Amino acid sequence: MKQDVPAAAEEIFGDNLPKAIRYHESLATDGNIRGFMGPREIPKLWDRHILNCAVIGEAMRHGIKVTDIGSGAGLPGIPLAIARPDLDITLIEPLLKRSTYLAEIVDQLELPNVTVVRGRAEDKAIRKQVGLADVVTSRAVAPLGKLAHWSLPLAKVGGRMTAMKGESVAEELDRDAAIIAKAGAGASKIFVVGEALLPQPTTLISIERRR
Repeated sequence: MKQDVPAAAEEIFGDNLPKAIRYHESLATDGNIRGFMGPREIPKLWDRHILNCAVIGEAMRHGIKVTDIGSGAGLPGIPLAIARPDLDITLIEPLLKRSTYLAEIVDQLELPNVTVVRGRAEDKAIRKQVGLADVVTSRAVAPLGKLAHWSLPLAKVGGRMTAMKGESVAEELDRDAAIIAKAGAGASKIFVVGEALLPQPTTLISIERRR
């Protein structure tokens, strides 16, 4: 298995590379059996799922609190937690089978910096339970306007939602500008991370919570 691990993984995960390998193995086996990962995605797990999630840590300060909404099988929260053990990460996932898997993998990988919460990010009870974060992350969860409505209330005033998005994110930002502003948004920026490490960098949009 070692020879199949991209060189970038060693640089991104450092001493925690064995945990990243075990997570890869879990997604390729258990994740596939449970229906979280389709067979066609298995050969792409490193580049398109694990590494491109881990590099979003480039956009985060040391030691901050991060909430990941709609975590699914743990993307981006689990790779981020492995790469950045200094971060305090909460994974919010509404579906029982996925939240069960998340709790299992957090225990198996011994990730003391990760908490799993079953629920919907938009529910007031969940917001009260998890508290306010410095950064709220997400990957392939919803259109940008709806995502801002869910994410920004979970961020501190002055904090940010930092979402993984595709190349059309600028169009989404223009289309949903009024909805995003109504959610309490301040300044926004679109940028990429992982340029020095990945063949295809990760595109992020970061939106400040103004109020």
